Amino acid sequence: MTSDLDTTATALDDADPLRRYRDEFVGSETSLVYFDGNSLGRPPRASVERLARFATEEWGGRLIRGWDESWMQLPFAIGDEIGRVAIGAGPGQTVIGDSTTVLLYKLVRAAFDAQHGADPARVEIVVDRDNFPTDRYLVDGIARERGGRVRWIDVDLSSGVTADALREAVGPETAVVLLSHVAYRSGYLADAAELTRIAHDAGALIVWDLCHSAGSVPVHADEWSFDIAIGCTYKYLNGGPGSPAFVYVAAALQDRLVQPIQGWMGTADVFAMGPSYRPAEGMRRFLSGTPPIVGMLAMQDTLAMIRDAGIPAIREKSVALTSFALDVSEALLGPLGVTVASPRDPALRGGHVTLSHPTMRAVTARLWEHDVIPDYRDPDGLRIGLSPLSTSFAEVLDGLRAVARAIEAEVAVSS
Repeated sequence: MTSDLDTTATALDDADPLRRYRDEFVGSETSLVYFDGNSLGRPPRASVERLARFATEEWGGRLIRGWDESWMQLPFAIGDEIGRVAIGAGPGQTVIGDSTTVLLYKLVRAAFDAQHGADPARVEIVVDRDNFPTDRYLVDGIARERGGRVRWIDVDLSSGVTADALREAVGPETAVVLLSHVAYRSGYLADAAELTRIAHDAGALIVWDLCHSAGSVPVHADEWSFDIAIGCTYKYLNGGPGSPAFVYVAAALQDRLVQPIQGWMGTADVFAMGPSYRPAEGMRRFLSGTPPIVGMLAMQDTLAMIRDAGIPAIREKSVALTSFALDVSEALLGPLGVTVASPRDPALRGGHVTLSHPTMRAVTARLWEHDVIPDYRDPDGLRIGLSPLSTSFAEVLDGLRAVARAIEAEVAVSS
């Protein structure tokens, strides 16, 4: 017998204006349930063809001539496209570079040095205790390296940094604020415009981590007066495992910042091979080494889909997916003792939700064995990441039914 939940899932899929995009991804035709699109997106079918074509025609056919013909400009061309379709940035402010970690190091340190150099009293980097580990580790290291200190914000693990919490943390000693737009654990969606205003009112620069928001929720980097933003491309942008990150630096700030990893690709004349380093103008100055060309190819196909669909429609489906997941969880998992560790208000929620239960670590392992792929986050959190372009409502229902069966099995084993 068809349940009310099945009927709802079918109706939502039938009415979904983005449903056609699901068929564009490898594996969408299988029964595998993918709840981890916020960690690694499915590959677009077009990207498989693009990568094969690149290997035979550009790399194999043009060889080193490819650098002169297109590769040298590819980080800027793709960066501008990310800026235009995913983060609300005008041209000349976004570039593909290194890993997220390396870009965060370069730009947080550059921002700290610029602020501290202009005002030696500014010695603090503000970050919350539940920010992604890389962000916290880097801030701690940079503070020690540059003679500064960290100002920590305590947050509720089921939400994130609020305006009141940031106001209490910033002041005349604040150099830089580093925050995530969407909290990696809870999915809390920060009020980026308001938090940016608060940082600026305190005289600080702000660095936004967009890893869990770019391609999933609306971002308006220029309109919200961002200083710096960095994000990975292997989540909602589907760039593939380890694909390089992007960095946005507001045009007015670019000449102020001196990035600390002085490589040949960031020089004013890349092929001069001169005796000393002279930084390039604009975004090139934030590059260091040879661009990872192969690693930035695949994301172009997802960017084309995002441009076609539009971020507002993607966000609308994301809210519908997570809301449906919470409704199903309440019906199927609530009676098993599962609680929600994410905001219930969709205006405060990004593209994923976290469900809490003491068995979730073991449940995750059990689910993976049966081709249901969420991920686990301490404490006791099963994270359900729902990529709007590749996820169906029926898939959400199938996956959460599997979660219920896995919890029942784990409880039975431990009884």
